[in-house]
Amino acid sequence: MAEQNMDKVLEKAQVLIEALPYIQRFNRKIIVVKYGGSAMVDEELKKQVIQDVTLLKLVGFKPIIVHGGGKEISRWVNKVGMEPVFVNGLRKTDEATMEIAEMVLNKVNKSLVKLVEELGVRAVGISGKDGGLLKVEKKLSNGEDIGFVGEITEVNPKILYDLLEKDFLPIVCPIGMDAEYNTYNINADDAACAIARAVQAEKLAFLTDIEGVYKDPDDKETLISELTVSDARELIGDGYIGGGMLPKLNNCIDAIENGVSRVHILDGRIAHCLLLEIFTNKGIGTAILGDQEDKFYNE
Repeated sequence: MAEQNMDKVLEKAQVLIEALPYIQRFNRKIIVVKYGGSAMVDEELKKQVIQDVTLLKLVGFKPIIVHGGGKEISRWVNKVGMEPVFVNGLRKTDEATMEIAEMVLNKVNKSLVKLVEELGVRAVGISGKDGGLLKVEKKLSNGEDIGFVGEITEVNPKILYDLLEKDFLPIVCPIGMDAEYNTYNINADDAACAIARAVQAEKLAFLTDIEGVYKDPDDKETLISELTVSDARELIGDGYIGGGMLPKLNNCIDAIENGVSRVHILDGRIAHCLLLEIFTNKGIGTAILGDQEDKFYNE
């Protein structure tokens, strides 16, 4: 074998060796992946994300996918001649929009099931309505009624535990019901966070359209690889965090304080971002951990 070819083979072996301690540490542990953003629209990225999650399953993790579908919902709302309306970043959801949202999210859900099944892993797509998984009440936006948008009040994870025990990969779309069995749309970040808390997930990973958390969003050199909950609160308090990152980071803090070991914010536009973050020493996004946790990445 030529020396150049041998170097490539050894490089591949080194990648596998680097992944070994992470595989050992997280074997049989639950990881919740919130899947959204551009990675849901680009067909090639979609396949790569599903390959990543499937690989996690096959090396011993217990992944659960929670997906959004906001861009696709807006596309279908436009298709039927309606105009998407957002209030403080939340979709105003009347009865007609709710019907479209549920239809679209279920369509997206089954397309993800198909991709997983094609890779030889058994998957089951469910919504928060199934098995009483996600119970909600009406969510107000700064006191304003924005329709059928739900705030999660209770998670019943039994259906997820049952599926994991039977070696299925659960794929959840963020639809829930209230006490009167009305259907509500739920923010996918909120749903992923609530589910991760309920199953005491080892990891919660958000696939987003940003590289991670920056101390200075205008300076790409200030990407933070790891920060504690206290660090995160300090960044928020000092005004470094704003826009869509603020509720996401608050969700991360909430998850950590309710039993999730680590939360990762990743750029879903990067091919195989999940594998790079979880199985390499440095990672590529931002990991948030509890104040008492040891840093895990090697500097």
